[in-house]
Amino acid sequence: MNDDHISDLSDYRLNKARELADEARLLFDNRRYDGCVNRSYYAIFSAIRSLLALVGLDSRKHSGVISYFDRYFVRDGTFDREFSRIVHNSFDVRQASDYQDFYVISEAQARAQLEGCMKFISEVEEKQALFLREEIGLPNVE
Repeated sequence: MNDDHISDLSDYRLNKARELADEARLLFDNRRYDGCVNRSYYAIFSAIRSLLALVGLDSRKHSGVISYFDRYFVRDGTFDREFSRIVHNSFDVRQASDYQDFYVISEAQARAQLEGCMKFISEVEEKQALFLREEIGLPNVE
């Protein structure tokens, strides 16, 4: 894969993350908290995949994508552990909301998920720009 294609794929996935975050905001504003939590998680998931595109990794499983993020972007210090906690919490809350009977998302929970999502995407945008300008190095995944 050439560098332009890698950059385009990363940009595409990051734009998808932004769109999903916008959907999460709309759902929150309309008190659709389950949907807000779902879209917030998927925005984070797409943002992680935008980073993985830069190093030629992907996974069919959500746990694989999250594991790659922790292994290659958190463990090396590129992202603070706070961002790993945002990812894991978002995954857990989305799982509970989507799959547990009688699980009700409160406004406060949805707000926290949306805020975490926005913070995460902002950080990914900053890091992606630094990677693409080669101001920081990409992790070695070999």
